[in-house]
Amino acid sequence: MSSHYLSIENVEKTFEKGSVRSHVLSNINLHIDQGEYISIIGHSGCGKSTVLNIVAGLIEQSSGVVILDRKEVNAPGPDRALVFQNHSLLPWLTVYENVALAVNKVAGRSKTSVERHEWVLYNLELVNMLHALHKRPSEISGGMKQRVGIARALAMQPKVLLLDEPFGALDALTRAHLQDEVMRIHSNLKNTVMMITHDVDEAVLLSDRIVMMTNGPSASIGEILSIDLPRPRDRIALADSPRYNHYRQEVLRFLYEKQRKLEHISPKHPPSQARSAQSLPGGGSGSSPSDAAAGVPVLQKVSGAS
Repeated sequence: MSSHYLSIENVEKTFEKGSVRSHVLSNINLHIDQGEYISIIGHSGCGKSTVLNIVAGLIEQSSGVVILDRKEVNAPGPDRALVFQNHSLLPWLTVYENVALAVNKVAGRSKTSVERHEWVLYNLELVNMLHALHKRPSEISGGMKQRVGIARALAMQPKVLLLDEPFGALDALTRAHLQDEVMRIHSNLKNTVMMITHDVDEAVLLSDRIVMMTNGPSASIGEILSIDLPRPRDRIALADSPRYNHYRQEVLRFLYEKQRKLEHISPKHPPSQARSAQSLPGGGSGSSPSDAAAGVPVLQKVSGAS
């Protein structure tokens, strides 16, 4: 049995509808240590969310196994909390009641009513939402709704926090504020996080490692990039960091090369699609001469990497 905290081993996924079979994931192997922050990035349709949903127990893999803290994952459970791009708050409940619902479900027998109340307040304080306890989702902003969703997930005390593009629907400024909040919470709680994102800068800023998926169908892990940047991280200071910019260039190169392969195979794609990889934040490829001078490691392709 794997000694890692979370292991995804030889996972394959094929969806079937009638006589049509779609092989989505091929030989996914990923090992995550406790307290690690992992981001999964790739083009749309590469199976990123499918991997996350398998770990969450929402869908079953066709073969392979997921092991969390020495136990096989085969169904949803409170040891894995999932935050979606859509906040998924219940509109008829207040901010406090939305979080209390999760706390009462998970800790109804292990904590007293006073302890549960204090735990709800503690988690809302983590995301700076104590001022809106009695407001309903329709009365708060999109960023605030996501804060409440994160508080609700953290209140379950999960072994792994699963984030499915949690900031994708937010404006740039709100997204930056929430990214900083998540970094602060992760620094304080040392929780294990697995996040899906399309944002290259977000992945480099938040992650310990970035898992880059190949294009589907039959998507697999193409490369894994370790992010050797000290924490806590300051986005302003990192903007001029050669190492930070090297990492984002490596991710962009991977995505751009995969996109170019698709263009070669399907030359009839309209120009707007051919430019999609270049529209990513800080588009471009290649390392600068300063990377070598800074002793930046060269990224190696991996097969079944961990």
